[in-house]
Amino acid sequence: MKKVPFKLLFLNLVIISCVNSQHFRQEGRIQYVDTRVGTAASVTKHAGRFGKGREEYAQTIPAVLEPNGMNFWTPQTRDTEIKCIAPYYYRDSILQGFRNSHWINGGCTQDYGSMTLMPLFGALKTDPEKRGSIFSHDQETATPSYYSVFLKNYGIKAEMTGKSRSAIFRFTYSEQGDAYLVVNPNSDEGEGCIEIDTVRQEIRGYNPVHRIYQGWGKYAGYNGYFIVSYQKPLEEFGTFIGDTVFPGKTALSNRKKIGAYLRFRVRENEEVIIKASSSFTDMEGARLNMEEEIPTWNFDQVRDDLSRIWEKQLALIEVETDSEEDKCKFYGALYRASFLPRTFNDVDGRYPSFAAGKPIRIVEKGRNYYDDFSMWDTYRALHPLLNIISPRKSGDMVHSLILKYEQGGWLPIFPCWNSYTSAMIGDHGISVIGDAFVKGVRNFDIEKAYEGMRKNAFESHSSIEDYKNGMGRRALKSYLRYGYIPLEDSVPDAFHTHEQVSRTLEYAYDDFVLAQVANALGKKEDYRMLSLRATNYTHVIDTISGYAQGRYADGEFLKANNAFNFVDFITEGTPAHYTWYVPHDVPGLIQQMGGRAKYLAKLDSMFSEGLYWHGNEPCHQIPFMFNYAGRAWRTQEEVRHIMETEYLNDPGGLSGNDDAGQMSAWYVFASLGFYPVCPGTPYYMIASPSFKKAVIKLENNKKFILVAHNASPENRYIRSVKLNGKAYTNNYLSHSDILKGGMIEFDMGSTPNMKWGQ
Repeated sequence: MKKVPFKLLFLNLVIISCVNSQHFRQEGRIQYVDTRVGTAASVTKHAGRFGKGREEYAQTIPAVLEPNGMNFWTPQTRDTEIKCIAPYYYRDSILQGFRNSHWINGGCTQDYGSMTLMPLFGALKTDPEKRGSIFSHDQETATPSYYSVFLKNYGIKAEMTGKSRSAIFRFTYSEQGDAYLVVNPNSDEGEGCIEIDTVRQEIRGYNPVHRIYQGWGKYAGYNGYFIVSYQKPLEEFGTFIGDTVFPGKTALSNRKKIGAYLRFRVRENEEVIIKASSSFTDMEGARLNMEEEIPTWNFDQVRDDLSRIWEKQLALIEVETDSEEDKCKFYGALYRASFLPRTFNDVDGRYPSFAAGKPIRIVEKGRNYYDDFSMWDTYRALHPLLNIISPRKSGDMVHSLILKYEQGGWLPIFPCWNSYTSAMIGDHGISVIGDAFVKGVRNFDIEKAYEGMRKNAFESHSSIEDYKNGMGRRALKSYLRYGYIPLEDSVPDAFHTHEQVSRTLEYAYDDFVLAQVANALGKKEDYRMLSLRATNYTHVIDTISGYAQGRYADGEFLKANNAFNFVDFITEGTPAHYTWYVPHDVPGLIQQMGGRAKYLAKLDSMFSEGLYWHGNEPCHQIPFMFNYAGRAWRTQEEVRHIMETEYLNDPGGLSGNDDAGQMSAWYVFASLGFYPVCPGTPYYMIASPSFKKAVIKLENNKKFILVAHNASPENRYIRSVKLNGKAYTNNYLSHSDILKGGMIEFDMGSTPNMKWGQ
């Protein structure tokens, strides 16, 4: 299918879904969110050298959920929890059921602890791939609070809504006859369990969780427990393994492709309501979650409740524009930036202990315990966004990191599956904690947090088994000995081996952030040492070439013309991409590269020569770095270009993995006109606001208003700025300016004002 008709079809479907809805919720901002954006192969206009074919799918799912809830209730077109296979793809034409997914939305990881259910009619089919139904996107509605689809093979209209830990389904049957419900735990390892309880009118079971990256394949110490409740009187029930059915048998375990089924008689146009819930603690937790979150069997009431939750979330930032598509892109991005980290505790506060699963812990009343921190991605923009719009939630997330440190002994690097992983590189728990603290978030124990951060930064592992298990910084001994990680250290005990230069650059940044916290806490000697270590980036940027380069233990740089090639000492990019990873000391980087003229020439070439790669995170700060060298208008130009070419309101509308919402959080910031180049400092680089007006509603009951006079696709350049009525010439905003409330006004034009922001 050609791109233009594909896009027009999708936009028409969005309009149809809005028009067809009769509920109040579609009168608000939900109408601008089609949750299928990012579920197809990228059709963005990116023309650079990198990205296409490497991360072609955004890997998002069209989920119904609460913001940062436990479960992502999603339609399923792929029956697996295998790494890098999302539950749903737009190109698929067969729908297999509805999953309580724990997929890291937008990532290339794996699902875990999930369950899938599917309604059938006429005949029982148990295997997920054989029982699937043809469906059409023009009979599908996908919003944050409601999903519906017509299952053509069975004549069933299936509807889904829910809450954080629970969901409710409504199945409407076109004909009179035999209806079935099949349920299966999605254990690829064949270790799940399922049983039918006709007295309690429920199917229940569990799916053991297994680790990935460090500790790959090992049992994580806890399970995904689930309950599916029904009211309809049964005609028959049983269990199955694959295609083999066992009528009347109530339980199965520890086999692949197991499941349970129910049969009941339905009338023409009869509606059958099904409820489901889950827990990571135990079956009683799943039952309590359902009782507390969805005590009713009224589908529309639950839908309205979830719609109100989403309207409140999306209303945290109100935007005004004549472009309906820009509203869709913005609120769609805000939706995708509201998935992760996820709530992990039950309604009563219980959750499995970090890195072991036992004992069961209880988070403080009024708080949630969060997990699935895709840290290497989300520290850049997603967590800074939370520090503006939801600082209490951000503080609870930091508190969760502290709990992980207390329970596991080390501050985790990339905590997912409620375990250590050491996936990716860096030590960006420090960035997340430091950014929250620097920006005034205080609902966590900063001294305990500092204890964990300092241990990561200064202490090497005492146990090789703990280190291999994912605890502590990779290659810290080399980093402390040389001031960089030399090429001779292959970093063997990591999911990403080698990548020595990228690690050095990221550790230098993390050391800078930790230095800011140390200084604020009066830890002067730590501040001195960490500030010195923050200059370690200079050890891996070759002053001769001006680019990042591999370096040996004897101090010699690698002799190779490799700035624009993928090399093993750089993470998911090239030396040219990582050269700009000095967000904490751009003046020093300018000097290291040979001065302002050389800095600007190289920076300009990133865009003029197609070197920039937006579909992966290492480049995300680069377009804002013109601001540091007196070229604010170039930042305005390139950021707008990226917004227009790398983001579309289309199933293929994202140019790379959304990575737990980082790509989307980037767009939220960029469209508002500022971006946190260096989390851990209270500053944002100003770019080019795209909305006539945007209102950020703050938790302190104040509002920060951004007005862009004459803003349009043509008028992308800032002519002048006023902050609270006074002329403003800085090319950055401070966090305190935002928290105070007030108004910043931009006068926009079609030609650059080359003097503004110098």
